[in-house]
Amino acid sequence: MLVCILICGGTLVAVVLERRLALLGGGFSTEDDGLLDDWVLEQVPVPRPKVCFVPTASGDAPAYVEQFFGAFRSRSCEPSVLHLFRRELDDDALRAFLLSQDVVYVGGGNTANMLAVWRAHGVDRLLREAFDRGILLCGISAGANCWAEGSHTDSFGPLTHLRDGLGLLSGSVCPHYDSEPGRRSSYQAAVANRALPAGWAVEDGVGALFTGGLLTDSVTRTSRACLYRVQPGRDGGVEEQAMQCRLLGAAQKPTSIA
Repeated sequence: MLVCILICGGTLVAVVLERRLALLGGGFSTEDDGLLDDWVLEQVPVPRPKVCFVPTASGDAPAYVEQFFGAFRSRSCEPSVLHLFRRELDDDALRAFLLSQDVVYVGGGNTANMLAVWRAHGVDRLLREAFDRGILLCGISAGANCWAEGSHTDSFGPLTHLRDGLGLLSGSVCPHYDSEPGRRSSYQAAVANRALPAGWAVEDGVGALFTGGLLTDSVTRTSRACLYRVQPGRDGGVEEQAMQCRLLGAAQKPTSIA
């Protein structure tokens, strides 16, 4: 937690800036109900939050960008996109643009390629600065992987571990835990043999909010989806703990813990 001292009308005011990020198992690119995207916007206490979509992992795919605008133009927010493959902003303008946002929403694609491009343009450093300033960072798939120390990825073809990330969230992340063949067993094996540190496995349909490095909210758009804490267990195995998730939508009931 950071405290920023501001002067308002000659009075010193202390403003608490919390470091927050969210892991998404869905959103505008995979679902039509908009529940997870609405949940993201609810985390920002301003009337029309500025939401910047970062599609680097997909190579700034035009169809992905249009899908984002199609979903967020109708919401009470100010959507924008950061293009890096056809970059137009100089360093100062890029920094000013990112730090003016309320939400940075990172899309899916190739985690390893995305991190390399970010570092070439200094975006990794700017995202750390945004995080320190209390800007909400979130994303799906590669956009969830990137915030942790390591992740489970298919960036190189077969599923494998990637001990590379921004490290804003301690441990590791595994997306698509329930929907892609081999994800669950491969991630558990990586955690069991210490190729990846203990971490969070995100099933499709789940959202997890971390504040100051701690899990402070977990939600799901379907009663079948869950968030798991996966860590090394005894005798070379793993321990998988299902976290209680609030069900989004009309029911608003927590899912049971397996």
